[in-house]
Amino acid sequence: MPLFGLSHGLTVLTLILIASLCIHTGRRGHAWPRAFLAFVCLSVFPINQLALMSLDFKIPLDKLLPFHLCDFAALTAGFGILTKKPLLCELTYCWGLAGTIQGLIFPNPGWDFPAPMFWSYFVQHGVVVIAALYLPFAMKWKPREGVVPRIILWTQIYFLLAMTANGALGTNFGFLASKPEVASPLDYLGDWPIYLIWLQVLATGLMTCLLLPFRKTINIWRPRRIRVSPTHE
Repeated sequence: MPLFGLSHGLTVLTLILIASLCIHTGRRGHAWPRAFLAFVCLSVFPINQLALMSLDFKIPLDKLLPFHLCDFAALTAGFGILTKKPLLCELTYCWGLAGTIQGLIFPNPGWDFPAPMFWSYFVQHGVVVIAALYLPFAMKWKPREGVVPRIILWTQIYFLLAMTANGALGTNFGFLASKPEVASPLDYLGDWPIYLIWLQVLATGLMTCLLLPFRKTINIWRPRRIRVSPTHE
């Protein structure tokens, strides 16, 4: 698929329109956008598997196992919107808008419109980003105190898990074993393993910037200490 070509541009524009519709409708009190986004987020893995069935060559393990960051973000988004669990919503917001959105700007589906893999790729990445935007703009969600170090910790946990899986299975989850075959921001971060260091630095910076708008109402750097006064008999 040509980067920034016609199919890429029209697809991103369509996703922007869907996001606007969902957020506008959700702000008016309608429940269907929330149910719709949760359903699609939790359905993207079987959708991808159905798309893979259309391929006529051996499918790499990277595509059969849901271990990319975007796969985890789809799960946190689906369950986060349904349950409103604080950690799931925080991960969805940060991973979706700092990580998954990169897949929309620099897509790597390997197939152009109208191949099934083209659709499954943009459905997965698009719905996660829309869910991440829906949380603050439609559900009026905000993170908890001390969100920045907590998000950094969970991102590092994913980093270590993906590196372990790549070493054991010979995969490339999170593009931590090698860079994507298509153009991406990783091309400007040096060779392996140098780009892994810069990747973590940039991810931390992006997620921190995404959380800065909340700093006026909460302390995003450390949790509030609860003081317990001694009881007097």
